[in-house]
Amino acid sequence: MADARADELVFVPLGGVGEIGMNMAAYGFGPPRSRKWIVVDCGVTFGGPNEPGVELILPDPAFLEDNADDILGLVLTHSHEDHYGAVLDLWPAFDLPVYATAFTAAMLSAKRATEAIVENVKIKQMWVGKPFQLGPFTIEPINVAHSIPEACALLITTSAGRALHTGDWKLDPHPVGGPPTNVERFAEIGNDRSSPLALICDSTNAMKEGTSPSEEEVSAGLEALIASAPHRVAVTTFASNVGRVIAVARAAQKAGRQVVMSGRALHRITGIARELGLMEGIQPFLDQHEYKTLPRSKVVLLCTGSQGEARAAIARIARAEHPEIALNAGDRVIFSSWAIPGNEREVIDIQNLLIDRGVDVVTRDHAMVHTSGHPRRGELRRLYELLKPSILVPVHGEAAHLEAHAKLGREQGIETVVHARNGDMVRLFPETTHFPGEVRVGELYLDGNILCTPDESGVKGRRRLSFGGHIVVSLCVNSSGQIVAGPELVMEGLPDVDDDEESLGDVVKRSVAGTLKSIPPKRRSDPELVHTALTRSIRSEVGSYWGRKPNVSVFVHRI
Repeated sequence: MADARADELVFVPLGGVGEIGMNMAAYGFGPPRSRKWIVVDCGVTFGGPNEPGVELILPDPAFLEDNADDILGLVLTHSHEDHYGAVLDLWPAFDLPVYATAFTAAMLSAKRATEAIVENVKIKQMWVGKPFQLGPFTIEPINVAHSIPEACALLITTSAGRALHTGDWKLDPHPVGGPPTNVERFAEIGNDRSSPLALICDSTNAMKEGTSPSEEEVSAGLEALIASAPHRVAVTTFASNVGRVIAVARAAQKAGRQVVMSGRALHRITGIARELGLMEGIQPFLDQHEYKTLPRSKVVLLCTGSQGEARAAIARIARAEHPEIALNAGDRVIFSSWAIPGNEREVIDIQNLLIDRGVDVVTRDHAMVHTSGHPRRGELRRLYELLKPSILVPVHGEAAHLEAHAKLGREQGIETVVHARNGDMVRLFPETTHFPGEVRVGELYLDGNILCTPDESGVKGRRRLSFGGHIVVSLCVNSSGQIVAGPELVMEGLPDVDDDEESLGDVVKRSVAGTLKSIPPKRRSDPELVHTALTRSIRSEVGSYWGRKPNVSVFVHRI
């Protein structure tokens, strides 16, 4: 009889554990040398100030490529960018199916069409509450409330044990536009003691006490603000938050206003939601060209740009550059959102432009106009009570979030709490064991149209240029060491201050002239020697004058 210990259920986080975003994980089952794998989610994060020019950052799929013959498919919990945004860039190479709900499948198809992506993936629809088989895995999608339709937790069952992968969720008793989290099913899973259960759980709000406010409270806040507004109202929110769009539409209808929509993402996502029957009873929205035909007190503008995107509708309106829409003093703008880390400055700049024009700007700091789609500590405790897990693995968060979640799990009596990070392998069953740094992980940059590693991207060089500018010197020498052309000088990104003292350009010219004069003519015929001497001299002289050492490129041509 085969040793039952040979069949192991393991969990490998490839992204999203130790960071926010870029969520991707693998579950393996079987003997160590012949495991079968499923992948859960394939998300992105966004480039920040340390990655100039990089739009998106994706998880490196090297581990999956090494095990490609044993991978059975990709299962998506929902269609937020940090969970599905890398699918069309990474998954076509595997030529394996993607399992998704109808809404997520439609979002993938629309994303491919909108971004003119040539590659495609095989999508197989999954239904909430209907388990399906992938090799040795039985996977049951379970409805959870989140800030996008059809978000799912996944119950992953094997002969060794079960794992409940929560995805993003909250215990909202009154969500808008969708059913609440299926706590009854969670209770049934917890009461089934025939097989041990590991909880792989969202940690985003694990540092916050209490429970996340309900979407019902946000709906009431939006309704009051729209009803009390003397003139126009504009609301900007995440385009994917269909429930929030529904709340705005209902509030507008109650106040006797019509909704005008501006922004391609909103048009695309609400179109999908209507086709799937998620917006029944919501009147069709007007297009932006009808905005000017409506009285100021009879309009609610629903627009994109809650994250400060320069070309989105609210940014163009704030700069008075929108061809169809304008806001005036006394109008009200509601930011029904929060600024994703890294976007704060852009969002504040837009708000300040509006405020300077006399627009009443309302944010979540002023009223209940936004709530998180993630659980706070009270909801985590309730989930533990329902599921009764023997193992907890906190995921989806930076170190502080993960550690706070782990501590909470121990305080609530969970027997085994695993402190995992990207690249670790966690054997869940049998005999939970943690193998830190077991697999190779990393990042890929989407740099324009090029997908590359950080080393290939040239981002380090861009950072150096952004801090030190660039000086280029070009000259020609002959075999006798005589300078027959140049030196020519180009400076980019350095201060250019007009005063009576020596300028940086003068410093560079003096440094070049002095260095060339100091080199004997015979040795000046050596391009490498001249290159090295000029580079060191310019960096030293400019560094002493400016306080920073510039990037220097010297071209010595021998003729």
